[in-house]
Amino acid sequence: MKRIVDFFENKFAPVMSDLAEQRHLRAIRDGIIATLPLIIIGSMFLVIGFLPNQLPDSWAFTQFIAEYQFEILLPYRMTMYIMTLYAVFGIGASLANSYKLDKVSGGILAETAFLMTIVPQMIEAPSEELMGIISETSELQAYIDSITQGFVLPMPNLGSAGMFVGIIMAIFAVEVYRFTETSGFRISMPEEVPESVARSFESLTPAAIIILVTATITMWLDIDVHSIIGKLIEPLITATDSLPSVVIIVLFTLVFWSFGIHGASIMGTIMRPLWLNLLDGNAAAAASGGELPHIAAEPFFHWFIWIGGAGTTLGLAICLAFFSKSKYANTLGKTTIIPALFNINEPIIFGAPIVLNPILIVPFVISPLVLSVIAWVATSLGFVNRVVTLAPWTLPGPIGAYLATGGDWRAAVLNIILIIIAVLIYYPFFKIYDNNLLKEEGNED
Repeated sequence: MKRIVDFFENKFAPVMSDLAEQRHLRAIRDGIIATLPLIIIGSMFLVIGFLPNQLPDSWAFTQFIAEYQFEILLPYRMTMYIMTLYAVFGIGASLANSYKLDKVSGGILAETAFLMTIVPQMIEAPSEELMGIISETSELQAYIDSITQGFVLPMPNLGSAGMFVGIIMAIFAVEVYRFTETSGFRISMPEEVPESVARSFESLTPAAIIILVTATITMWLDIDVHSIIGKLIEPLITATDSLPSVVIIVLFTLVFWSFGIHGASIMGTIMRPLWLNLLDGNAAAAASGGELPHIAAEPFFHWFIWIGGAGTTLGLAICLAFFSKSKYANTLGKTTIIPALFNINEPIIFGAPIVLNPILIVPFVISPLVLSVIAWVATSLGFVNRVVTLAPWTLPGPIGAYLATGGDWRAAVLNIILIIIAVLIYYPFFKIYDNNLLKEEGNED
């Protein structure tokens, strides 16, 4: 055991901590996290837009939502649906800032590089001969009149489908920007020129390189980078949306936490682009009235595994608050039960402590693994809806599960059942922990 602890503390933990803080991964994390408010709020409009599926048709409220569903869904389509458009700017700004470059210029250059991979499509007006045929049918004429003519920008690749291309292009753009700055291959303005003007001229050279390179590849050589990258990552997305993947992610997260490393931060940095791809796939399917294709998006972890925080520690908090006999455990339980209800578990992880605690680490690992399998089976069999929105993670479990699944009351019930199971798993280990504390306090019954 000592050798294992030494390995994790002295060899494994430093490597993973350095990986989590690697500048490119940190920029990806910062850029995506910056979009979460838009994703959360935008996805709430998706929930509201499909409330008629959960409410009686006779209600006036249900009829109102059904009538104006298109308008209600517009904020979703301009936020979560095009999340990559926002994330790319954040990634570019964060990476530029890590190089001590102007972060606004970095964000703009990253956005430019990404948009240059999406080729505008021309919608031409019908020919005179075709218009003569169309004019004979009023419904067809009304439909043609409603179609916008000219250039349009395909939206799907602005969302999660374009996330990996966006990440690559943001890094490419900022690295070009850094090269021009460090090599001196740029236009320099006199000190008398205002800073904002000088900054614009200094970005001319990297902007020219970025636009020429990306336009040559995507527009003149007609190479569809989105299709190429999509095919490359498709097996990875498929693997992520599987029970073995869920179990591995949960296990790694818990092992990190067991040695005092913020496992959720490390795994989230690596997995969040894939999770968002799965979530957006579900959201897009819901918006079009289709069947939801994915299970293992990030909210699945939030509301059916990390209940009370990593390790499903709400189960331990309930044991401490209501069943403990030792003074320390009882005080700890009363202190940590409220934060645990809102999925904040650092007080109990470091207060018990769970870290490097051979008694509590066992249920800390076992409980989420058991819950993972139960939740996966329940979802795959259709007992609860698949997650479709990113509800705020600080909501109490049943409420968050209800919202994340688009208003499915069965998800709230499943969340409560899983909490009870977590309590049952933690209880025998909690009793050992509590009895040890009683001996230390000299109050053993």
